[in-house]
Amino acid sequence: MSTTTRPRRPAPKTPAAAPAAPKVAAQAAAKAKPRAAKPEAAPAAAKAEARPPKKAKPVLVRDGFTMPEADFGLIASLKRRAATAGRESKKSELLRAGLRALAALDAPALLVALNGLEPVKIGRPRKGH
Repeated sequence: MSTTTRPRRPAPKTPAAAPAAPKVAAQAAAKAKPRAAKPEAAPAAAKAEARPPKKAKPVLVRDGFTMPEADFGLIASLKRRAATAGRESKKSELLRAGLRALAALDAPALLVALNGLEPVKIGRPRKGH
């Protein structure tokens, strides 16, 4: 392998660039003049101080699980009961309310509720169900 170098090209000369520099500097100085503050800035700051601090939103977690069809039917009947009573509800609301009801139970009552459940095979059901 031979190591030959190519000659470099000289940089192009631009004679017009030199006179334009003072003009650009003058334009930049004109733009840099301080502007008067808007009169709306002070009331906006007062409004921000008057607002109460925002509540921190709870962190939401998405999860999936398997339940027997009878339990899904139970959820549907609870949704109908809530609608009849005058409150539309979602499946997640019913599940959360059920968790709070279980949390209020003492240990023996919780075990009775858990032992009354039908055992479910862990994992996802096969396709074609």
